[in-house]
Amino acid sequence: MMPALALPSSEDTFAEAACGLMTTDTGGRILRANRTILAWLGYTEAEMTAGMRLQDLLSVGGRVFHQTHCAPLLQLQGSVSEVQVDLVCKDRSRVPALLNIARRRAGVGFVDQVAVFIANDRRAYERELLRARAAAEAALAAQSGAEAKLREANQQLSLADRRKDEFLATLAHELRNPLAPMRSGADLLKMTMGANAPHQRIVDMFDRQLRQMSHLVDDLMEVARISQGKLVLRIEPVCLGEIVRAAVADLQAQIGAAGHALTLALPATPVSVRGDPTRLTQMLVNLLTNACKYTPPGGRIALALREEDGEAVIAISDSGIGIPPEALESVFEMFSQLEPALKRAHGGLGIGLALVKGLVALHQGSVRADSAGAGQGSTFTVRLPLAPHAASSAHQGQEQAPRNAAPLQVLVVDDNRDAAEMLTAVLDLNGYRTAVAYCGEQATGYLRAHAAQACILDIGLPDIDGYELARRIRAMPLEKQPVLIALTGWGQPSDVDAAIAAGFDHHLSKPVEFAAVQRLLAGLEAA
Repeated sequence: MMPALALPSSEDTFAEAACGLMTTDTGGRILRANRTILAWLGYTEAEMTAGMRLQDLLSVGGRVFHQTHCAPLLQLQGSVSEVQVDLVCKDRSRVPALLNIARRRAGVGFVDQVAVFIANDRRAYERELLRARAAAEAALAAQSGAEAKLREANQQLSLADRRKDEFLATLAHELRNPLAPMRSGADLLKMTMGANAPHQRIVDMFDRQLRQMSHLVDDLMEVARISQGKLVLRIEPVCLGEIVRAAVADLQAQIGAAGHALTLALPATPVSVRGDPTRLTQMLVNLLTNACKYTPPGGRIALALREEDGEAVIAISDSGIGIPPEALESVFEMFSQLEPALKRAHGGLGIGLALVKGLVALHQGSVRADSAGAGQGSTFTVRLPLAPHAASSAHQGQEQAPRNAAPLQVLVVDDNRDAAEMLTAVLDLNGYRTAVAYCGEQATGYLRAHAAQACILDIGLPDIDGYELARRIRAMPLEKQPVLIALTGWGQPSDVDAAIAAGFDHHLSKPVEFAAVQRLLAGLEAA
């Protein structure tokens, strides 16, 4: 059992308190002082109680403050708290202190009880607080400055991104315009040449290069659309076997020209997914183009389609240049290339695989690259979720309706004379009656005097744009309104929306293969 503690008496508590204690009369004369305050200031009790006043222990400024603030407050409310003063020691040195004073009744009068706290540590603490506050304010100012710079940088990046989008759209438009007459010219040559014509190889080469150029322009635009979240899929049940055959048919000429051996492994039963048939075909065409481009002449390309773990799996393998292990992930990044531009023999902008990754992701699938290393070939594997078994409509309704006896009258409006003349030549060759106008005024003048079942209009015209021309045609009191087809180098989704809003029925982006135009016209003939 522990012994009971001996508690100090009240006198001992007063004398040895951790703070200085004094009792004064209401005029400040010191009546009593404890040993703590005596030790701090260097006085004896006799010296302090021999007529010394509290005010005598204060600096000149402290005395003034006591007279103007402390004394009135003690008279008014009977106490003051945390008065910061400098106490003057016997040796004339100064000690920073805090005073708490309370006025108490004593018999028939009053006394002031004074508690003194040395504030050396408090001052140091306050200095630390001030330094910490200054550092925090400086950090806050630096952070605010950094945030302002970051906002400015973000604004600059947003502006640069908008300018990039505008540049890409303008670039695509400027590239598509000269490609349009070349595309029509190539179609015209293929239609008029015999199977064994002496220039057949040149025309085939011209056709392949045009297709490649058109694919580059389209890929560049669509990667930008995917990154901005602007690409919209037209989802429907799709038979992947049909998509594979369509993609292979698109690349057959390129694969044959390179002397590659292509093998297909397709399942006996249909493999169906839900997706956009156009975008899935585009994805496969890009993968096959990549395999063809990076495989030396006479190489092997294999495409296999199968079902596995509830997914449709498409694997495209080649015997090409292979991929180093450290580049297997980066090959899907925008503008990624395995070699510097000056060392590449294979060309390309490095956007095809980025587009593949974006299209696969939009279909809730995945794509990966595998390779044993340089010179060991590559395999690209696409996985897509299987759809409930349903008949694919990807290629339904594509058969052309039989032609009516009376050919359609088609008005072509384009200020690019080469493009207009090439397109009308192809239309003429296919039995359509055509007329051409090179500006909006010529087009409206023709329609006032002649009937036309279809109008193929460019958007960028010298007098009024194609949107305004479409609105004017829709406002004309014609016996029957023609079908309006926009054929333009402006091919972003916003351009399609603007065309439909202006009164167009269809929108085609230059350069367009004649088969696409013919499908639209065939629908008119069947009506």
